[in-house]
Amino acid sequence: MALFPAFAGVSEAPDSGSARKELDWLSNPSFCVETVTTLSQQAEEAAALVSEGSPLTRSPLKSELSDESDSNRNLRQASRKKKKEKKKKRKHQHHKKTKRKRGQSSSSGSELDTDSEKDKSPRGLRGGNRGPETLSQEKNAAAAAAGPRCVWLEDIQALTGETFRTDKKPDPANWEYKSLYRGDIARYKRKGDSCLGINPKKQCISWEGAPTGKKRAHKHVERYFTKKNVGLMKADGVAVSRQTDPPSSAPLSFIPVKDSDDVAPPVTTWLNPLGIYDQSTTQWLQGQGPSEQESKQPDSQPDREDALLKARVEEFNRRVRENPRDTELWMAFVAFQDEVMRSPGLYAIEEGEQEKRKRSLKLILEKKLAILERAIDSNPGSVDLKLAKLKLCTELWEPSTLVKEWQKLIFLHPNNTALWQKYLLFCQSQFSTFSISKIHSLYGKCLSTLSAVKDGSILSHPELPGTEEAMFALFLQQCHFLRQAGHAEKAVSLFQAMVDFTFFKPDSVKDLPTRGQVEFFEPFWDSGEPRAGEKGARGWRAWMHQQERGGWVVINPDDDDDEPEEDDQDIRDKTLPRWQIWLAAERSRDQRHWRPWRPDKTKKQTEEDCEDPERQVLFDDIGQSLIRLSSQALQFQLIVAFLQFLGVPAGFSPPAACLYLAMDENSIFDNGLYDEQPLTFLNLSFSGVSCVGRTDQLGCRRWTRGHSREGEEFIRNIFHLVMPLFSGRERSQLCSSWLRYEIAKVIWCLHTKNKKRLKSRGKNCKKLAKNLLKEPENCNNFCLWKQYAHLEWLLGNTEDARKVFDTALSTAGSRELKDPEVCELSLLYAELELELAPDTRVATAARAVHILTRLAESSPYGPYTGQVLAIHILKARKAYEHALQDCLCEDRVSDPAATASLSRLVSVVKCFMLFQYLTIGIDAAVQIYEQVFAKLKGSLSPEGPGLEASACPPSVSSVLEAVTLMYTSLLRFHMKVSVYPLAPLRQALSEALRLYPGNQVLWRSYVQLQSKSHSASKTRRFFGAITRSAAPLEPWLFAIEAEKMRKRLVKTVQRWQGGLRHNS
Repeated sequence: MALFPAFAGVSEAPDSGSARKELDWLSNPSFCVETVTTLSQQAEEAAALVSEGSPLTRSPLKSELSDESDSNRNLRQASRKKKKEKKKKRKHQHHKKTKRKRGQSSSSGSELDTDSEKDKSPRGLRGGNRGPETLSQEKNAAAAAAGPRCVWLEDIQALTGETFRTDKKPDPANWEYKSLYRGDIARYKRKGDSCLGINPKKQCISWEGAPTGKKRAHKHVERYFTKKNVGLMKADGVAVSRQTDPPSSAPLSFIPVKDSDDVAPPVTTWLNPLGIYDQSTTQWLQGQGPSEQESKQPDSQPDREDALLKARVEEFNRRVRENPRDTELWMAFVAFQDEVMRSPGLYAIEEGEQEKRKRSLKLILEKKLAILERAIDSNPGSVDLKLAKLKLCTELWEPSTLVKEWQKLIFLHPNNTALWQKYLLFCQSQFSTFSISKIHSLYGKCLSTLSAVKDGSILSHPELPGTEEAMFALFLQQCHFLRQAGHAEKAVSLFQAMVDFTFFKPDSVKDLPTRGQVEFFEPFWDSGEPRAGEKGARGWRAWMHQQERGGWVVINPDDDDDEPEEDDQDIRDKTLPRWQIWLAAERSRDQRHWRPWRPDKTKKQTEEDCEDPERQVLFDDIGQSLIRLSSQALQFQLIVAFLQFLGVPAGFSPPAACLYLAMDENSIFDNGLYDEQPLTFLNLSFSGVSCVGRTDQLGCRRWTRGHSREGEEFIRNIFHLVMPLFSGRERSQLCSSWLRYEIAKVIWCLHTKNKKRLKSRGKNCKKLAKNLLKEPENCNNFCLWKQYAHLEWLLGNTEDARKVFDTALSTAGSRELKDPEVCELSLLYAELELELAPDTRVATAARAVHILTRLAESSPYGPYTGQVLAIHILKARKAYEHALQDCLCEDRVSDPAATASLSRLVSVVKCFMLFQYLTIGIDAAVQIYEQVFAKLKGSLSPEGPGLEASACPPSVSSVLEAVTLMYTSLLRFHMKVSVYPLAPLRQALSEALRLYPGNQVLWRSYVQLQSKSHSASKTRRFFGAITRSAAPLEPWLFAIEAEKMRKRLVKTVQRWQGGLRHNS
């Protein structure tokens, strides 16, 4: 018998002698005849099926195969049902892997023999001991399964060329097993969960193991702050508009509603029987379309917006063409490009270009740059246009190119102080080219160039108005830059040199230009003689005269140590961490080494004995920065700025050009004395600018502690040197600053409860106050009397303080309400009495009423003897009312030169408000404030845009600001001692901050008031409105502080294991 059924006919052919010998290896005696017959028939049917699919031959057995295929479909459906039942059983067993037994596989094989369509993988027939019958049945099943799938090339007689066969029958082994044997086929990666050749409607495959596809995550609802939705929010929305009637000029008291009679009846047709369709719908029902004119009419909202933008662009082009010299018009045209690029359809050429243009920052910058270049060509001398171009090119050019362009601009305009200011800020902000020595030399070059312009040495560029004031501001900016950079010695040396260069200049060099005077000043600086602030300093002029006579006679002064030496600077706890020891050492050095180091001739020191060479200041470090100040006001501001730089509260605020650059501490956010004593707190007004010799931690309060013994001696020498240079009001201000500085150190001792230091400093402070009052110029200086009495009150000497107050008021005589200083003295006396302990508040209130009542009377002041009679209170109220009306009705209120009348107005309003509060109540004080506020606000401006933008004299604004501070302090004190709503204080602070957005005291009160509210939305809206309209930086700083305070408040309440835990 033939081993292969396909060659049965070949083996039995009679005329195949030679072929028989070649095919003997195909004979197999153990093969059954029934099996051979069956297999040969199946092979013929398969060959006929293949020939039918081939284009070369046709099969005559098509009908038989179709009948057989129908029967095979029924068998397939039955087998599929069985498969589904097996899958359901697997799911009930929690997807556990099971192996079929040998008997189950044999039974399934027998079922497949009868069906002649069920396939079985060879791996499914592996394993175990089998009987001979079972083996024969499995062989028959395997042959039957392989019959229709295997076709031998020799059976097909009409083959020419290559032949392909498509096997559409799936392999059941892929359904039963996890995968094919890896040795049978090549490795592959499954894509998806389906299988080729199955009917997806009726068949499915459950793959074991991890699925290849990614699990579809549950789509959460996206919030508004996600990246996708933020982009949607930034997109410009389409404005909704409708056709409305033109508005009438006459105002309407109601909204008119059209009656049914006014509406035209609908036209009914056979297509529109109810009259509810519009014209376009009717045309659509008729099979018609809109006319060409209607389809082309640009009535959509984007088209109208593009038309408006195009009209505005044409208008700008026409105006700049007609007025090319108008720089403001060019700047407006540049700013208009942002609005144009938000709707880029005007310049879009192809689809998708709108979005590209809308998001292209470079395109906007290039368009602005092109406009600015056209503007500069028409206005080559405009500095504003060139600055706008440089600012715009910051995003496009490299830093080196920008520096070169800035240098060219400075070379062309060396006399422009505003340009120098921006150039210095630009150089300080460039990280790649920044260095302290380079910036310091740039400041020197700037001041020396401006000095040459002021002297007339540069003939091509004349001096511009305000050059001297701008030079002084740049000098202060340089000093604060050196202090912040850690070179306090150079900053102090600059102030020392300026004091000698300004006040002690020899008469022989006054007519020389600045450069010549600096050359004569260099020998004095290098001579080693004492400078301003050092012991034995006599000045440049005295040194020049003495050099002509033969030199100085050296006198060794005796040392007086009135204050004990602070020996805690070098004593440190060695057990602390290394970083804390290092920080303490740096703070100690910063406190002691802020003065420049100079060799002590008495100790035979030389320059080589200096441990830190950076502490030595040479003339080359300060020579270029020396400037001439011819104005008396600027000369006095130089001294006051120097004292403020050393930590003395002299009441000086840096110019607006350099204020925010020098502001570097957070003491403006917190003032404990203001919270404890809202009426009588000592406002030192440092404006957030730090001083030398102090490195405090972030978040701590600003206290004037004083310096070391050498530092305090340095400050005293400054006062002794400069006080003889001034007289009158300026000298009085210097004395007041000196005494206020000593009082501030006493307050710090009270805060730290250091009794030993408090006793010594209190003694020195009282001694200074008495010495100042003994001078003939200060006998009637009520400002010094007020501070001396306040000092006694702070030290706890209440009776002594009352005696000082009574003595000062008795010497004033019967000036009534005409002297502002007497009014301020009486006001402080009454406020101190009012802020005494709660148990004695009734008696102290009576004393305060007595003080304010005697102030309004025409008779001299007398000490307190008892309750004030009602008749005296009524007379005092009438006097206050008449004085207030006289001050408000004066025409000099709007005159900036009448400072005396404005000071009197402030004092009268303060005293009258406190008097009404003590005698009637808080509502009476509120009425006085509202009356004054309405009167002065009307004189500010119609809209009240703020102090900076107001066209009124600044003195009127300062009056209203001082009155508002007094009113808010009174409200805070009243809420501290009694129950009162927050609405009046919140409203007063809001109105005042809109007028004075740079007032730090008002902002501090507002933030502390709003921090008690649980809702921050109102506060944030207020900050947003102020920051959009105001130029100062304080609103931004206090907005950040408000958020920090709210964060701390939220953190005080924490959730712990389902409960609330309150942190104190």
